[in-house]
Amino acid sequence: MSTEELLVGYRQAKEAIERSHYQIIWLLATGKTAAEVAQVTGYTRIWIYQLVKRYNELGASALGDQRHHNPGKKALFTDVQQAQLWQVLEGKAPDGGLWNGRKVANWLSELTGKRISRHRGWEYLQQMRYRLRVPRPEHGESELLEQENWKKN
Repeated sequence: MSTEELLVGYRQAKEAIERSHYQIIWLLATGKTAAEVAQVTGYTRIWIYQLVKRYNELGASALGDQRHHNPGKKALFTDVQQAQLWQVLEGKAPDGGLWNGRKVANWLSELTGKRISRHRGWEYLQQMRYRLRVPRPEHGESELLEQENWKKN
């Protein structure tokens, strides 16, 4: 793009990031150094170099916020596997006790064939809003003689 087109893009940009990117490329096209552009815009020289490289490869489509193109990390488990986990959590743990992070991680490790940490198991318990339902401890009745001796006189 010519310097005039970059200036028009800079002035017409609606988003702040896109405006900054146009400004950086426009300033460089007018003969400013990367250090001068960094001082004016507040971006680091390394980021300016990366932006210039991306602009040289992709053109004007490289300017602006590109984060919406990032799909993110692939989910660790499929929806079917999460549904299976939910069904399993409705019952008792394999040892007959209550579910915890380690037991969920072991079950998921068997399901997927991958090693799953107990912390990841606990995260899945929390994500599914599973709560440990531990009965309150009951107070054991003591002997009547002990009760009488305990009372203050």
